[in-house]
Amino acid sequence: MHAITIEQPGGPEALVWADVPDPVAGEGEVLVEVAASAVNRADVLQRQGFYDPPPGASRYPGLECSGRITAIGPGVSGWSVGDEVCALLAGGGYAERVAVPAGQLLPVPDGLDPVTAAALPEVVTTVWSNVFMVAGLRPGETLLVHGGSSGIGTMAIQLGKAVGARVAVTAGGEEKLARCAELGADILIDYREQDFVEQVRAATDGAGADVILDIMGAKYLSRNLDALAVNGRLAIIGLQGGVKAELNLGALLAKRAAITATSLRARPLEEKAAIVAAVREHVWPLVTAGLVRPVVHARYPMRDAAEAHRVLESSAHVGKLLLTTA
Repeated sequence: MHAITIEQPGGPEALVWADVPDPVAGEGEVLVEVAASAVNRADVLQRQGFYDPPPGASRYPGLECSGRITAIGPGVSGWSVGDEVCALLAGGGYAERVAVPAGQLLPVPDGLDPVTAAALPEVVTTVWSNVFMVAGLRPGETLLVHGGSSGIGTMAIQLGKAVGARVAVTAGGEEKLARCAELGADILIDYREQDFVEQVRAATDGAGADVILDIMGAKYLSRNLDALAVNGRLAIIGLQGGVKAELNLGALLAKRAAITATSLRARPLEEKAAIVAAVREHVWPLVTAGLVRPVVHARYPMRDAAEAHRVLESSAHVGKLLLTTA
């Protein structure tokens, strides 16, 4: 088969479409013929040499895929050859075939084509696990999403609105904010021109955000705390703004706030399976009903993954960038 390989870490040109050995479905796994994968920030970090796959995972980039099951490994039940699926991966999505733990499979939702379904697994599991399973967003609360026009952000807006929350977003420029508004965002903040702490406080009569989904890390840590409501919850899922920052613990105590930081890739299989099962139960009906949809910016042939990486790094996109094998 063919896959995107990284012989030496570097820029987008380090992504090389090459002949590689076929994967085999092991115990508890199925083999998926890939229709599409999607580009994530973690793929860029892996290409640059900063984010190696966990032990035992495929060395090829790609944290999600969609396609068709072509083989069933030992110990797998509930799935059949020919089933159309999408999947959360620890790696290997940038390839024509990938072996997937059965607990990380989801059926392609009714009404969605198999290629577009590749835009769902990573963003849906990330948002649901952090905003709902950990931070416990409730109807009537205010959710602040940093990077509202990203793949994660566009999904967080829709899921927040679907459960009856008020959603605030930060994004760069009027065009991206307009797209966020189309998805249901209530409070639009241009981080280039406005202070998100002031804007969130003004929009909530001084109360602040009950839940903040953050991709920036250190750069936003103290300001996120300022923007939190009493009993607020800050969920950190990215470190685009650095890894080290000082925090006023007195302010954290005064607000009785909580800060969590999680990643999906290196979690044990049973934890990933539990998240995927929760997504299938709670989110898939929303997708099938058309209340939640993946936002796709563009599709590229998988052999042109380098160009998709350039677009992602330019931040010129809204939603997800897909890589297709056909």
